[in-house]
Amino acid sequence: MLTRIRSRGLGDSRSPNSATVLELLFDIVYVFALARLAGRVADDLTIVRHTLLSEAGQTVLFFTAMWMIWSLNALLASTYDPRRSDVQAVLLATMFGTLVLAVSLPQAFGQRGVVFACTYVVIQVGRPLFLAFALRGHAVYAFSLRVLTWHLVSGVLWIGGGISGGLGRGIFWTLALAIEMIGAATTYPLPRIGGRQLNALGVSVSEEHLAERYNQFFMIALAEVVLEAGAAVSFPGFSTDGTITLVASFVAVVSFWRIYFYHVRSGHASTPSGEGVHLSRWASYSLLLIVGGIICTAVGFGQVIEDPHPPIDWALVVIIFGGPVLFLIGRSTLERASKTAPRCRVLYLGAVALVVVAPVMVVLPPVAVAALAAVVLAGIAVFDQRAHRRGSETNPTL
Repeated sequence: MLTRIRSRGLGDSRSPNSATVLELLFDIVYVFALARLAGRVADDLTIVRHTLLSEAGQTVLFFTAMWMIWSLNALLASTYDPRRSDVQAVLLATMFGTLVLAVSLPQAFGQRGVVFACTYVVIQVGRPLFLAFALRGHAVYAFSLRVLTWHLVSGVLWIGGGISGGLGRGIFWTLALAIEMIGAATTYPLPRIGGRQLNALGVSVSEEHLAERYNQFFMIALAEVVLEAGAAVSFPGFSTDGTITLVASFVAVVSFWRIYFYHVRSGHASTPSGEGVHLSRWASYSLLLIVGGIICTAVGFGQVIEDPHPPIDWALVVIIFGGPVLFLIGRSTLERASKTAPRCRVLYLGAVALVVVAPVMVVLPPVAVAALAAVVLAGIAVFDQRAHRRGSETNPTL
């Protein structure tokens, strides 16, 4: 079997329906990366207010960049066979590069800007460069050149930003990331080099494999809530305020899990050639919101445990209630990827309820704010369950 897999060309290989052990190993680096990103969000809440927006903007930029790497790698392993030695080499190289990025993250806008930028460019250019060589003679070869060209353009901006520093670094990196996101959203159009879409090239994406990868990453992100709250309680030990917030974080974790896996099914287990690419692109943006919302919630609960004394900061209210709002919007948008899935407004209504209640929270103690956020989330989960009458767990298929 292994001989047969290796004898085929990359373009003729197909991804299995289940994720491989190496892909799970790849996610270990992202446990560290998400912890670093959560640390940046926590730092953003403790700095001088006149720089809060710029610091938060940097964190969003880093989070989106790290997510781009992960999502494109997940799409690669869901398109071609990740059991092949050449694909495994790409995954391992990306894994090491991501580790370097995570280590460089705290000083990426400082002394480690060049290291961060060069490592990111090597990852994002190296992947399509590998595909361009591996797919020579295949119909998808032209598409790999399109992807490579887009990332070469953005790579110039990434490196330019790393060299420039200061405000210029933020501008260059924002433009570079915008180019990559626009390219991914439009399937990397390029004149005179293969204008056809992937579905016309016969590319088949295993949506079941991709869905499993996204579900696994969701669980890793969910662990951040437990890690942040548990670590905050561990050092001083149990107290009344800390215990209440710890229970609230646990309720939030269960609510997130329930809503994500028991909400109305969002697609089909498999799709024809090309359709999975469209669904994966839409799901990538949805999961970006979901994971971002979970990280914000984790940081919010952790901050309340560390400093439960009133008055509460308005920015902390935004984090605690804004996190669930991002999660609910992201989970709701997964339904839009399928034309046959029934639409559901429960989660949108829940997001509106959180937004309406949030301004009142500035007059309450921080512990009460965390507890009420968890109660509202639990109420949304219960109402969502009653609305759909779903008795068993589903596996979101993107």
